[in-house]
Amino acid sequence: MLTELDLYVCLKLATSTEAQRRYEALASELDIGLGSAHRAVDHLTAAGLLRPNRKVNRRALLGVLVHAARYVYFTKPGEITRGMPTAQAAPPLSGLLTTTAETPVWPDPTGDARGPTVTPLHRHAPEAARRDPKLYELLALLDALRIGQTREVELAERELETRLAG
Repeated sequence: MLTELDLYVCLKLATSTEAQRRYEALASELDIGLGSAHRAVDHLTAAGLLRPNRKVNRRALLGVLVHAARYVYFTKPGEITRGMPTAQAAPPLSGLLTTTAETPVWPDPTGDARGPTVTPLHRHAPEAARRDPKLYELLALLDALRIGQTREVELAERELETRLAG
């Protein structure tokens, strides 16, 4: 089974250039160890989500995100805290939805929003997302799949399809 770390690495690889696919760059940009980057790439390759050149099998990744993520990487919003917006409160869904619901956030003392806590896919996701807006979008869309209602899930699926079509 793919771990949260494996999926975190795969999402980063989906936004990466060839130079960023090197193990050292991947580990540095995701704030993970070099050994963790190696293991994740090995798992992703064995699962068919990565090709031998470390390019993402985007169709397979979309299938995992749309059909399994909500159940395998589930989370439920928790207590109100300060943090970084995610799911429907983050780009790109924040520009598509008008909602009066609370802003789901990843706990982060430097965050500029308050709302129910959503456990990020990986503990270093907020820092990595700040450095890579494309990764932030994919992680936020994943969270919309994980915690969203029907409308948010449908929009997230469409947005992921668009972003992973390349």
